[in-house]
Amino acid sequence: MTGTGKRIVVTGAAGALGGAVIAALAGQGHETVGIDIGDSAGVPGAFVGGVDLTDEAAARTAFERIAREGPIHGLANIAGGFTWETVADGGLESWQRMFAMNVVTALNASRAALPFLGSGASIVNIGAAATARAGMGMGAYTASKSGVARLTESLAEEGKDRGIRVNAVLPSIIDTPANRADMGEEDADKWVKGEELAAVIAFLLSDAASGVTGASVPVTGRV
Repeated sequence: MTGTGKRIVVTGAAGALGGAVIAALAGQGHETVGIDIGDSAGVPGAFVGGVDLTDEAAARTAFERIAREGPIHGLANIAGGFTWETVADGGLESWQRMFAMNVVTALNASRAALPFLGSGASIVNIGAAATARAGMGMGAYTASKSGVARLTESLAEEGKDRGIRVNAVLPSIIDTPANRADMGEEDADKWVKGEELAAVIAFLLSDAASGVTGASVPVTGRV
């Protein structure tokens, strides 16, 4: 790590976007600590695996372990999930699962990190551009991502007196292998690239964004 580098925790580190964020941060001289419910296969740098961030106690234990090994300067809440299901044909379980995967994981990770964050620290959450207007089959997903937006705004207000910034990015469809497999007929060239989204996340975590908090930044490619 360089003299100006930060130590940043990245949740959902084993996923495609988590990997892109770790690469972007490492490229800027920062040290990363990945967290994921799975194992460390393919994740560079320090890693804490087997962490279910929907479990408040598990999240707290993971961050206490990370803090014992060094300071925490930032948090990228990348962990989350997606489902497509109509309201009429779906069930309550999907709504509960989306809330747990997208809101509760960000909430638990943020709450677990806050005791270790000082002035100048930053948190970045993953919202969704689709929250502006939910389409067919997007109810459970966009409702949960709307919750992420309100969490971001509330945390940003709480963090102002401590000098902690909290922002969110609002991606459209992210160009990942999984999305290409699920949406084969779509024009993937219009989707936002993982590295493009990661670059914005890295900026919001950096000192260059010191004047930005409570923002939700669209990163939508050409969709």
